[in-house]
Amino acid sequence: MARVTVEDCIDKVPNRFELVLLASHRARTISQGAPLTIDRDNDKNPVVALREIADITVDKEDLKEDLVHSMQKHVEVDEPESDVVPMLAADGAAAEVIPGVPDDEVPMDRMTEEDLLRGLEGLPPADSPGSTRSGL
Repeated sequence: MARVTVEDCIDKVPNRFELVLLASHRARTISQGAPLTIDRDNDKNPVVALREIADITVDKEDLKEDLVHSMQKHVEVDEPESDVVPMLAADGAAAEVIPGVPDDEVPMDRMTEEDLLRGLEGLPPADSPGSTRSGL
């Protein structure tokens, strides 16, 4: 069995601190059941991880990405932002934003509770031509 030293790995990963981080992360993934890319030769997981790095059988960039992903506690989901968010009026109804018009002069449409319930149920409003229901 050939011994692995830091000098064998330092030309693959020039920063010693980064080498320790990557090798320790790889050793943890091996202990969690990740497949080996070299023969174990009765070595422990940290030695196997260093040998994999020295022999370039694992990709350094993939190890970095996996290490960063394993340390993240909150992964931000990139969702599209809505263009215009309606403002809430004082009574809780949504108010339309009109550029250049003060908030107190914005016309508001009123909706009855019955029309709101019909809209939520997917039914046409009572005064529409296709309506068959007269009430709830």
